[in-house]
Amino acid sequence: MSKSVLYDAQGPRAKQRNILYTALFVVALAALVWWVYSALDEKNQLDWALWKPYLGGGTEAYTTYIWPGLENTLKAAALAMIIALPLGAVLGIARLSDHVWVRVPAAIVVEFFRAIPVLVLMIFGLALYAQYTDVSSDDRPLYAVVTGLVLYNASVLAEIVRAGILALPKGQSEAALAIGMRKNQVMRLILLPQAVTAMLPAIVSQLVVIVKDTALGGAVLTFPELLASASTMSGYYGANTIASFTVVAVIYIVINFSLTSFASWLEGRLRRRKKSTGAVLGVQDTTDIGGAAGTGTAA
Repeated sequence: MSKSVLYDAQGPRAKQRNILYTALFVVALAALVWWVYSALDEKNQLDWALWKPYLGGGTEAYTTYIWPGLENTLKAAALAMIIALPLGAVLGIARLSDHVWVRVPAAIVVEFFRAIPVLVLMIFGLALYAQYTDVSSDDRPLYAVVTGLVLYNASVLAEIVRAGILALPKGQSEAALAIGMRKNQVMRLILLPQAVTAMLPAIVSQLVVIVKDTALGGAVLTFPELLASASTMSGYYGANTIASFTVVAVIYIVINFSLTSFASWLEGRLRRRKKSTGAVLGVQDTTDIGGAAGTGTAA
């Protein structure tokens, strides 16, 4: 048998077993789909009257319920992403600082907010805005949701940033320092550009979590986001709960799939741009780079 890089090639018996397992899985999946379809049909959940508000060409359900809820969801998620991403990067880099007075407070903040459920942070935020600020009662749920998402996800992103930087070979930092680059230059020009590419899948996964966690505000804080609109919508159209939540689930899938697809495209583009040109540097080239790094000027 020939060998691949990771494992031995499959023999005839292994191929037969895999075909059998695949066939059994397809049969089991088909049986599950049929059972779900039969159960829904038996409860009259597939009647056209229940799905007509969404699939019948009318726009009332979308303009009155779905779009306002989706707009609030995207607003809260976008604000949380814009604030949490740079804050998480700063906290992650601070945890790698050589100065104890920087590293220890950053570690305390990250570990504290990472250990608290995001829903608890939202509830605390709502109470704080109600008692100590002049934010109107209509805007408090949005402020509380964004605050909870930022505090929790910035802490998680800080750990992602720290792990991504620590995963890089130490030889790169040592080589950069050896040619005269300062520590902030090493972090800004050498480590972060490489770490961002490696961290993108984990960062995008956390951004997807941000989008989904906005639903917690609708469930507890009366924040009128997309999932909360599904409950109101199903009651208005005659208790078509399954139809309403199916439409909302599809919208969440489209949003998150678009986000991950864009991230995959961006990651591939960054990797292609960072491929080495294969050029060999001479002694004078390395001397110029070291001199430019030491003086902080461009080569």
